[in-house]
Amino acid sequence: MIEPGSRGKLVRDRIPDIIRAAGGHPHTELLDDESYARSLDEKLKEEVQELLDADTGHLLEEMGDVLEVLHAMASINGLSWEAVEAARHKKAEERGGFQGRIFLLEA
Repeated sequence: MIEPGSRGKLVRDRIPDIIRAAGGHPHTELLDDESYARSLDEKLKEEVQELLDADTGHLLEEMGDVLEVLHAMASINGLSWEAVEAARHKKAEERGGFQGRIFLLEA
């Protein structure tokens, strides 16, 4: 079992092909479910940090990267994206969204 962060990192499916096309020789290994789930956790942290650090010109791309990881996390947990969206929508109906820009100073 591979420990996330020990060596290498989870990459998109076509990255090894892209490396080969550029003349490289990627060394890869397929992850078991447990390692994959932990690697997705690490990848989400990485992608969220990249989103937070992004300038406005890269926000869309970085948001897409975060969503791609969330889609993979839903899938490995047996959740459809439709179910995730339904849960998001339900919570937004019950508690609202964040468009109001409300900052709670004290409860």
